[in-house]
Amino acid sequence: MAEAILIRGRLAKRIRDEAEKYSFSVEEYLVEVLSQGLDPKDRVREYVGAAEDLLEEAREELGKGIVRQAAEKLWGAAALAVKAYAYLRDGKRLTSHGELWEWKRRLGDELGEWVHDSWASATEMHVCFYEDWCIEKDVATAQKRVEKLVKEVSSLVKKKLD
Repeated sequence: MAEAILIRGRLAKRIRDEAEKYSFSVEEYLVEVLSQGLDPKDRVREYVGAAEDLLEEAREELGKGIVRQAAEKLWGAAALAVKAYAYLRDGKRLTSHGELWEWKRRLGDELGEWVHDSWASATEMHVCFYEDWCIEKDVATAQKRVEKLVKEVSSLVKKKLD
């Protein structure tokens, strides 16, 4: 299990508000902030590692029936995987949903049409977090698709950087 840090009060509210301002999950926002000074290769690795960590957390939460949080972790994992790809291919730091969609298309051009389905599932999970409409089965289905996306991006990163 991943290590946890508990942040309460004003600082927690500020982090959540800043993340929401950019339509990021808290985890995604913290990765952005903490990876700013890293070497480009390390930043790519940090994105992929954080995506893998979020997948593990989503698995654990789904196993406990915490559907809404698991859904948001899946969205964050997919977004970080696409960010890793953009940074790997072009040194591009993505800062908007529009840029995520553009780079998702580029990733699909390289890896195949299945990327679209993985991304669509991740996007559903983002909506699920805010609207709380999905059920455990929806999240389990999305999890399989997002896992493939993260795994394939991780493989590309390893081939290029190792």
